[in-house]
Amino acid sequence: MTLHTNPHIPASAAPRVAVIGGGPAGLMAAEVLAAGGARVDLYDGMPSVGRKFLLAGKGGLNLTHSEPLPAFTGRYAERADEVGRWLQVFGPQDLRDWAGALGITTFVGSSGRVFPAEMKAAPLLRAWLHRLRAAGVRFHMRHRWAPGGLVPVDGVHHLRFESPAGEQQAEADAVLLALGGGSWARLGSDGAWLPALQAAGLDSAPLKPSNCGFDIGWSEHLVAKHAGAPLKGVLLDFTDRLGRPFHRKGECVLTATGLEGSLVYAASALLRDEIEAQGSATLRLDLLPERPLDTLTEALARGRGARSLANHLREQAGLHGAKAGLLREGLTSAEWNEHSRDAAWLAQRIKALPLTLRAARPLDEAISSAGGVRLQALDDALRWRAHPSVACAGEMLDWEAPTGGYLLTACLASGVVAARGLLAGWPTPAA
Repeated sequence: MTLHTNPHIPASAAPRVAVIGGGPAGLMAAEVLAAGGARVDLYDGMPSVGRKFLLAGKGGLNLTHSEPLPAFTGRYAERADEVGRWLQVFGPQDLRDWAGALGITTFVGSSGRVFPAEMKAAPLLRAWLHRLRAAGVRFHMRHRWAPGGLVPVDGVHHLRFESPAGEQQAEADAVLLALGGGSWARLGSDGAWLPALQAAGLDSAPLKPSNCGFDIGWSEHLVAKHAGAPLKGVLLDFTDRLGRPFHRKGECVLTATGLEGSLVYAASALLRDEIEAQGSATLRLDLLPERPLDTLTEALARGRGARSLANHLREQAGLHGAKAGLLREGLTSAEWNEHSRDAAWLAQRIKALPLTLRAARPLDEAISSAGGVRLQALDDALRWRAHPSVACAGEMLDWEAPTGGYLLTACLASGVVAARGLLAGWPTPAA
């Protein structure tokens, strides 16, 4: 796979393309555009590019995943068909090859996730920016797009940017928007562009949190003793109103307001949509998925004697800390006192603890966002149907992905697709 596209555009006819947004999708689009002969100016409102990318790499940059492409594509749920087409252009192996060409060696971890050998985002970003500058991409930092200019006048986009030096104006033959989603506003992804695009006629859906935590409303006692505690080796079971199931083992964290963490993030789209439709969502946690119900019941039925329930749970079930504390949540003292000596009741509660989620955590806390520019408003090359000299890429599009490298891979792939679309739409003079 090569990023070099349409290399025969002479300099005199090279399109001027403004890429607005300096995250992974925008940077990848700039690379493809420059390789294809375009004159590329990249604008970003922050002092430097790739800020959310760098933050994501602090704990070990998860680039992509090694699972077979059909399974990989299925991770995008309702958008699997559309995102699958992007991945046919630039897929997980293409990403690894691309990183390798930057001098970044990758490896597959025990979970199947793919990481750079150094585990960090900064070396990759430095090498990438060096290559982009060498290709002629011009960077304009602290240039926040003043929405407008999307509808070309006489074939030219007249753009305005707010900068420390005052308003700046620019002209472009084409515009590629890679404005990010709505989470982590302090890193530049604030979703402020959404009303402007809607006003311009580019059909867009409201932004929603994705890969997010949820509010439950714990008792003060549980919060005081266990907020921040990990819940390891639990199984989350949930089926939404449409019959879509989620059944997976993993880890999450008991927060001051509810639950967050990788297991909850994996189910977050179903849970969020259920709350939107029904006002709440009730999941069940199996706190001891390795212990069958019958053997757990038998163990708990053994004589407790003078031991406290806490010690009995610890000795007979290995249950303690936050997991044990959760058992009393949502029950009155009378209910707990009535049932807690019943081994069958206690075992059933351990194996299927009901937890009712009231709300998703705020968008700005989410790892990513759903919603944005509707894919129906764009052609297969991610160009705006009404104005094909405008393309969109990245998280600002209406799709979502779980954690595990899926979000980054598809963002990069969409950047390739959108850039190629703009280049393909640019007339190449006859030889």
